[in-house]
Amino acid sequence: MAKDAEYTARQLEIAQFAKAMSHPARVMILEKLAKINACCYSGDLAEELPIGRSALSMHLKELKHAGLISGTTELPFIKYCIHRENWEKAKNIFGHLFQS
Repeated sequence: MAKDAEYTARQLEIAQFAKAMSHPARVMILEKLAKINACCYSGDLAEELPIGRSALSMHLKELKHAGLISGTTELPFIKYCIHRENWEKAKNIFGHLFQS
């Protein structure tokens, strides 16, 4: 990487989404949430996916940080959903990247 590189907002956004999707467990979580097209409690995800609860929590945190999912706290549970606006943005960004 060049020193003092100036990246565009688009390049930084692509990198943020790509980093969030760089683990197969996170891809699995995204596929699950996108497939059901609804929100899901973290406990339900832990029962349905072959991921331990602590690892699942870490992966959900990364996906939420990247903006690909959103989480709503309904004590004592957290409900996660695909963040539709950012999901569409990621699909468009990667589509344009691979077409260039």
